[in-house]
Amino acid sequence: MKVYYANHPEDSKNYTTNSLRKYFLKEHIFIKNQVELAYSHVDRIIFGGAMPVDKILKLEAGDELRSAYFLERRELGTINIGGNGLVTIDGVKYDINHYDAIYIGKGSKDVTFESKNSSNPAKFYINSCPAHKTYPTRKVGYDDANHIKLGSTELINKRQLNQYLHPDILQTCQLAMGMTELADGSAWNTMPSHTHERRMEVYFYFDMDENTRVFHMMGQPNETRHIVLKNEQAVISPSWSIHSGVGTKRYTFIWGMCGENQDFDDMDNLTMDQLR
Repeated sequence: MKVYYANHPEDSKNYTTNSLRKYFLKEHIFIKNQVELAYSHVDRIIFGGAMPVDKILKLEAGDELRSAYFLERRELGTINIGGNGLVTIDGVKYDINHYDAIYIGKGSKDVTFESKNSSNPAKFYINSCPAHKTYPTRKVGYDDANHIKLGSTELINKRQLNQYLHPDILQTCQLAMGMTELADGSAWNTMPSHTHERRMEVYFYFDMDENTRVFHMMGQPNETRHIVLKNEQAVISPSWSIHSGVGTKRYTFIWGMCGENQDFDDMDNLTMDQLR
């Protein structure tokens, strides 16, 4: 499990391109028959992916957590962006098919991931946060999510926001997750941008062809920077950083948040004049 340490904004504004990529970007999320995770000291989120092809993958705590099992003091959410799959939690099997999600509560001991068809493997994108209480495990299918239409063709940001792990859907300690699908011909998400001091966020970009790139905007509003991402890569966004992207073609991204406020609209909105 790769560990990412927290970065002060006064330091971050002096980083080179390579330094930004080193401290904020995870380039490899899905590796065949592996659970590939990263641990960030920003609100102690864990993010990454499980890609079972022809074997069942078990979620292990690893040395980084110093716990008896992964979810001893954590909660977890996963959205499957690949083929149909199964998540088994303490012996109970859940069908988690394409674009389905599941929330797994604190205290679940034995968690495994598998694919129903090795020629079209499942790809479980994972977010996990520290938890203080156990809430019930629950599957959230694509049709069960809150679907919100945003943007316009004129602003090239027409998109659908799908809220999966959200207070209107289910209760969690602090984890929130959702997926945003851009319409054909749209390129921007979240512009004008914002920050939210009460929670951090990780963006995972996917559904992109080989030559598509997303320019992910980050940094303090008056000291903006960018990282170029390709398909199936993730970027950490601390609470002090804007988080917005523009693509060379349409794309989809999963956002995961943890912190002390789950109110989705708790944003420190910016005007275009504030961006530098």
